[in-house]
Amino acid sequence: MVKGSEVFAGITGFQWDKGNSDKNWLRHQVTQAEAEQVFFNRPLVVVPDPQHSIQEARRFALGRSNEGRHLMIVFTQRGDLLRVVSARPMSRRERKVYAEAQST
Repeated sequence: MVKGSEVFAGITGFQWDKGNSDKNWLRHQVTQAEAEQVFFNRPLVVVPDPQHSIQEARRFALGRSNEGRHLMIVFTQRGDLLRVVSARPMSRRERKVYAEAQST
């Protein structure tokens, strides 16, 4: 697990690709705003995604939206921006990991 302060040092905002944004809404009913909220709410669990980090380092974030919806976000850092690649509701397994992180 990575501490958010290490991951988000120097981040000034978000970068969105229209295709990813549309996909997140059509497949999972997750808006850009809801995905971004996850990064501001605690607890937030961030882990590396080495399997998908061939061209650039990707990470998973497990967290909650302002409405309390549990989401899994795949993201990368591009300069001083976070680029959301995918956003969807957490799986049962991810909810278990998130619950364990809350208790520590």
